[in-house]
Amino acid sequence: MEKIDSHFSAELAMLLASLEQLNGQKLKLILHVGTPKTGTTSLQTYLDKKQRKLRGKGILYPHSLEKLRHPSAPKHQWFEKNLVTTHTRHFLENFENIISQIKKDTHTVILSSEGIYNYWWDFPGESKRILSQLGELFDVQVWVWFREPLAFIESYYKQCIRNPQIKNNLCYGKDLSFAQMLEIDWFSRHLNYQDFVSECQTLFGDNSVFAFKYQGDVVQELIQRLDLATPHDNPTPKQNISLNSASIALLRSINKYDMKAKDKELLIPPLKKINEVLNGYQHESLIDDDSRKKVLELSQPVLFAET
Repeated sequence: MEKIDSHFSAELAMLLASLEQLNGQKLKLILHVGTPKTGTTSLQTYLDKKQRKLRGKGILYPHSLEKLRHPSAPKHQWFEKNLVTTHTRHFLENFENIISQIKKDTHTVILSSEGIYNYWWDFPGESKRILSQLGELFDVQVWVWFREPLAFIESYYKQCIRNPQIKNNLCYGKDLSFAQMLEIDWFSRHLNYQDFVSECQTLFGDNSVFAFKYQGDVVQELIQRLDLATPHDNPTPKQNISLNSASIALLRSINKYDMKAKDKELLIPPLKKINEVLNGYQHESLIDDDSRKKVLELSQPVLFAET
């Protein structure tokens, strides 16, 4: 794998060399990595719709390769998928596609996928080395929004229950209570915010990570940070509504069956309608007192960037 890593780095460096000659500086690469339920879908939708405005500011939110499964989706899931599977060639192809979209006045590229955080602990060593090489070729900044641990992990539990089953994943699409899932290391380690931040700092540099406290409207925060604000900006509508405890109970019943991903997805629209009806009846937390105590013990807070 060392040879593949060096080949990736050499090819990408060659592509970037011509760009540096154009604008005279290393490109900034912002990796927006989520986390789940921090307005990621709303942010991606905004960035996708505002591509022309962003280009006017020298910022590229790139289109994905046409051959990808969902090329028009306003997110960059190829990033973590190719790293989990160590598909170095596919990873390079996607970066070649990004570089083909860069103009002379482009100084910043933004990639967004909450899966980068979700699957961070699944990346093999080879993929972490590739990320380290990105840090040498780009001025990498990791932007991540964190929720209060109890709110985050309950939302993440709901997302795991909603997801289709995936081979080798002990949490996705399973009939498990919150307490049962919390016993699974893969799930509970997502509470270790500091571990993620520290690893990114090791790969990209001490000043590479910008951790923000989620306060309800990540789009407005990003608008301010990228100097895109206008006097007429409105609060951002939510793109994804969280499922209540009654809907989760229904999903757990569905998860008892070895259901194909495409079939489970067919059940989600009617489930969302059921969720709307049940919203007036079900408000209890899915976290019992013992699990609540354990979550607080496991969570590792970070020092947030100034807002």
